[in-house]
Amino acid sequence: MNAHVKIAVLLSTYNGEKFLAEQLDSLLAQSHTNFILVVRDDGSKDRTVSIVESYASAHSERIRLLPRDCENLGASAGFAFLVDYVLKNKGPLGLQSAYMMFCDQDDTWYPQKIEKLLEAMLATQAGNDSALPVLVHSDLEVVSEQNTVIAKSLINYQGLEIHRNSFPNLIISNLVTGCTALINESLAEKALPIPENAIMHDWWLALVATAFGKLVYLDAPLVHYRQHGNNTIGAKEFTKISVVSMSLWRRILARKPNEHLIEVAIQAAEFNRRYGSQLSGRQRLCLRLCIGMGINIGIVQRLMYRLARRF
Repeated sequence: MNAHVKIAVLLSTYNGEKFLAEQLDSLLAQSHTNFILVVRDDGSKDRTVSIVESYASAHSERIRLLPRDCENLGASAGFAFLVDYVLKNKGPLGLQSAYMMFCDQDDTWYPQKIEKLLEAMLATQAGNDSALPVLVHSDLEVVSEQNTVIAKSLINYQGLEIHRNSFPNLIISNLVTGCTALINESLAEKALPIPENAIMHDWWLALVATAFGKLVYLDAPLVHYRQHGNNTIGAKEFTKISVVSMSLWRRILARKPNEHLIEVAIQAAEFNRRYGSQLSGRQRLCLRLCIGMGINIGIVQRLMYRLARRF
């Protein structure tokens, strides 16, 4: 039904020779075959590039490896580069509209991943303005380096509150794992350029989607999310800490400023600088509370956090 819609899959590689072939094989086994894989290497020193070159030679209609610039941009900036590249090269890539998905080098995809995400994307756009920024994402299955199942659901494993997916909540905590995401052209155009002080590209895209469009979640795992020693982010099991059981000394230490919340505050300030004039009063208020979390006083920082969480 949606076979005519071509997707760009974006892959940023870096020293990924160990698992890369397995991931590429899972892409070539997709039920939705109308896609092009656009690959940029981030300065690998191992056999990563030669592996991609081999696959690109065998599947030239499906895989495009960009010329090497040997510059190490990092994961977030590398993907931002690829999004910009696709927007500027829709015609040569054979795209009518720039639907884009993000691919990590060490995972594997369920065979129907592209098909299911695209179906949800087109269904979401059907009842809305085609210019609406949309991001569709899914759950993941967490696996070990040897592909042994660790957890059937990343959302449950990490204790994520997936229902808290409104803009005020997304400012505080990201719910989107980039390798599950499909974005449309409207979202890409609205979100670029992704700033250097964005914590991750997927978080920034989720913020733009919730502020100006739609964030759609599919409650099903569509990626085998491999955990190993070199994960950029990785999955950490959620454990609930009881404040009552904490010692007095630990409670005192807990009042120190949280470095992650400071990063969140910096990202919120950048979002406000870029889009503040386009937001509602309620959205701007929540941003101001989150910007307040950048204060270097732990107790005040936590107060701002609690106020922001009430939205």
